[in-house]
Amino acid sequence: MTELLFPLGGRRAWAVWATAVFTYLVTVLHRGSMSVAGLQAAERFHISASALASFTVVQLTVYAAMQVPVGILLDRYGSRRLLIAASGLLFVAQSAFSLVDSYPAALAARAVLGVGDALVFISVLRVVMSWFPALRQPVMSQATGMLGGIGAIVSTVPMAAAFSAFGWTATFAGASVLSLVTGLAVIFLLRNSPYDEPLHRTKQSLSEVRHNLRRAWREPGTRLGLWTHFTTSFSGSTFGLLWGYPFLVRGEGLAPTTAASLLILPVLAGLCYGPLVGRYAAKFPFYRSWIVLAVIAGSVTMWTVVLAWPGRAPMPVLLLLIVVQAAGGPGSMLGLDYARTFNPSTRFGAANGMVNTGGFIATLICIGMVGVLLDASSGGATQTIGDFKWALTFQYVLWAIGTVQILRYRRRARATLARYNPEVYEALRANQVVPLTS
Repeated sequence: MTELLFPLGGRRAWAVWATAVFTYLVTVLHRGSMSVAGLQAAERFHISASALASFTVVQLTVYAAMQVPVGILLDRYGSRRLLIAASGLLFVAQSAFSLVDSYPAALAARAVLGVGDALVFISVLRVVMSWFPALRQPVMSQATGMLGGIGAIVSTVPMAAAFSAFGWTATFAGASVLSLVTGLAVIFLLRNSPYDEPLHRTKQSLSEVRHNLRRAWREPGTRLGLWTHFTTSFSGSTFGLLWGYPFLVRGEGLAPTTAASLLILPVLAGLCYGPLVGRYAAKFPFYRSWIVLAVIAGSVTMWTVVLAWPGRAPMPVLLLLIVVQAAGGPGSMLGLDYARTFNPSTRFGAANGMVNTGGFIATLICIGMVGVLLDASSGGATQTIGDFKWALTFQYVLWAIGTVQILRYRRRARATLARYNPEVYEALRANQVVPLTS
């Protein structure tokens, strides 16, 4: 029988969590490092808008493809080993990206960065699930996402200032060193579990792995989580990771420093949304989907206002768009909360990996299609506000698909839970979460 060595939610838990969050923060910085470097990258590698989009598309494609394998590795090896490996890969990727001057080599570096990025987030969530009591986990998960967003802040104005002062190579090389720091912090400070269990987990046979994957995928709650993550997060990610800065500078005519400053707002707004979403999800888990639908409706409404505005939108409207759209980050965390609710702990890694692919698949599709539509509309010339508006209407396709699937799998998830786990279903209806055991 395993013994609890450290209390759940105690001082050691906070120290372990802080180490994991710091690793995630640096990872988000690396992930978003192209947000203000897009125009410089186009000049450095002599590429078009669609080719520029391929940097982020390749990075996110690798990230999404790695999520299920990473979930399996997480269930087998734990968070510590995966976070150490991630730190090493991110250091190598950003160092290489700082030095290369050919487009294919730069793409390869972003692909490696995607692998390192893929190892981090669900490993950090495993830390939350292992070290904190169940009732505090939704709030702690939201806090993890919020504090990781500080990396997004660093990837905007500070990165833009670094590009101006030090240039491409020094900026990306300097950022890469941060991953060496996180790797050392994980080695010395992070522990997989507060229990006295061994580091090596019981090895599963290939048939057992396949069985867990099938069970996680067949669970409607997992798919509800995937489509929640898909639909809530792609718009803000598309804006923050690549197209927001060019849209604000070339489309809306803002100064580069002003545009970079505006990209900080989603993170600051997320710091406000996160605790509210986390508390609501913990208190009313049966009604989480209403938050999801409200987040989607807010993004759709504000983008409709901006895209329908004659010519360039005024600054107050752009500010409102960015602030409302920022709810997508905390909203997407509810998809991962569905994975926790509808799957037992033995399938947590696999289910979370599946859910976490949703938003990144949607984001890479959106980023790629916006680039293609921009090239088609501008004909290779400098893009105008009309070109950007036309390209960004593609978001409505993904919103429509995702909303239909959320409504579909919400109904199925509830029906399946009521049929096969009636006690758990009744507890959920009473706004209590009872962990599944099979």
